[in-house]
Amino acid sequence: MHCVVGSGPSGIACAQALLARGLTVRMLDVGLTLEKERARAVEQLSASAPAGWDPQLVALLKGKLTSGAKGMPDKLVYGSDFPYREVETQVPGAFDGVGLKPSLALGGLSNVWGAAMMPYIDADLTDWPIGTAELSEHYAAALKLTGLAARRDDLASIFPLHVEEPGRLELNSQLRAIWGSLERNKATLTRQGIHYGAARVAIRAQVSKERPGCNYCGMCMYGCPYGYIYNSATTVKELQKHERFTYQPDVVVTSCSETREGVTIFARDRKTGQEMKFEAERLYLAAGTIPTTKLLLESRQCYDQTLEMKDSQYFLVPMLLGKRVPYFRTEALYTLSQLFLEIFDAEISPHSIHLQLYPASELISDAVRKALGKFGLNFNFLATQLEQRLVVAQGFLHSKESSTIATTLRRTGTGAELSLQAQINPQTRSRVRKVAGKLMRNMRNLGAAAVLPMVEIAEPGRSFHSGGTFPMRKQPGPFETDILGRPFGWQRIHAVDATILPSIPATTITLSVMANAHRIAWESAKLT
Repeated sequence: MHCVVGSGPSGIACAQALLARGLTVRMLDVGLTLEKERARAVEQLSASAPAGWDPQLVALLKGKLTSGAKGMPDKLVYGSDFPYREVETQVPGAFDGVGLKPSLALGGLSNVWGAAMMPYIDADLTDWPIGTAELSEHYAAALKLTGLAARRDDLASIFPLHVEEPGRLELNSQLRAIWGSLERNKATLTRQGIHYGAARVAIRAQVSKERPGCNYCGMCMYGCPYGYIYNSATTVKELQKHERFTYQPDVVVTSCSETREGVTIFARDRKTGQEMKFEAERLYLAAGTIPTTKLLLESRQCYDQTLEMKDSQYFLVPMLLGKRVPYFRTEALYTLSQLFLEIFDAEISPHSIHLQLYPASELISDAVRKALGKFGLNFNFLATQLEQRLVVAQGFLHSKESSTIATTLRRTGTGAELSLQAQINPQTRSRVRKVAGKLMRNMRNLGAAAVLPMVEIAEPGRSFHSGGTFPMRKQPGPFETDILGRPFGWQRIHAVDATILPSIPATTITLSVMANAHRIAWESAKLT
């Protein structure tokens, strides 16, 4: 029996690889799920086309999610905060200036993610003990699980697709306007080190009537009623049909120990608090950076030892189109990222810079009005004019140009908690400003102008692209792991999530975490 802790994307990729190797897998998970009332509402909406939806059910699933000048607060799904519940009691922590949060839900943070999927490139992995050659086949395996909507455009020459026939999603009118400018000015943009392409997202695109997909209902940010945005909870349900797979929820894993023959896993029942114990040949930790870090430190009683958690800096750049386009409220669209911009400019960073462009939506409308209020402008007319020209770029920097998070396990009166404290990199803000300035200088080439006064830089961890507290090394030392994710001194315990990434490149994290988890499981399955 091989045990996997966690049901998020890394846990699923790990479990899939172990099953493919002919092994028996037990997945231990806290596994919180959506409330029954909201689940019934999702089921009702999924049974009909958007035109026939009950407005009251739609309002229920939209809930109270809002957006402000600094972006969204904790993103809800179907109006529920269940992805973040019970963290204070099950994985206690102290957060100082940090935007990162763990999830104890079935499916983890894939319940609320933006579904963007890009691989890493070797130029951004200079401090990794492996490269893209070792990840390539595992990228393909991960994408078989998630599916991918993308286009075979110029980005593929830099960032391979790793799929033969991706699905295709259509751009809305705003992003089509930008696409036209990008195409007309392609040569100039290339000389500027700006490359572009359609967003790559784990969304099921419609292929035929027999295989339906995205119908552009505009509910992406609230939760797709049809389940077309990939959620690893769906794969868990599929794996439960496998005779060698067992899913066990309501389990809070607290520590582990290793013998020559196997691993002992200590846990407690989420509902009763009763202590539990499991035995396994090998253990794979895929609970997410915060829970996995806490579990590893607590297993070895490493208190008051500060580790560095790395983060890919997240920032927002509002952009105004040169011309107004049809109003978003009357247009069928999907509201996740539609275009990617990749910037290679040594004067800003030796690493790639990743930007995701989003169309106008109800949430962006909220942000516009709040941003105008920030400047003392509360005119609905002006807000409406801006909405019809506004798109938003979400940007990310490599972790080497970003702030970090000091991470320490501390004793408390009732046990232990993980302390996370932001460590601000003074150079990060100037790099973000240089990115925004580069976009502004290329406003004619891009077809949109960066609104520099409205650029916002989020707190460390807000990207949820964080990890690296136990980085992989060829020759690991204390608080490091080998290339199979085994912490120094252990042979049968593997960390497989973002906890072990030596650095966090700017391009999206989930695909690479899944690929690396699949690689570790695939290769370690051969060990006795």
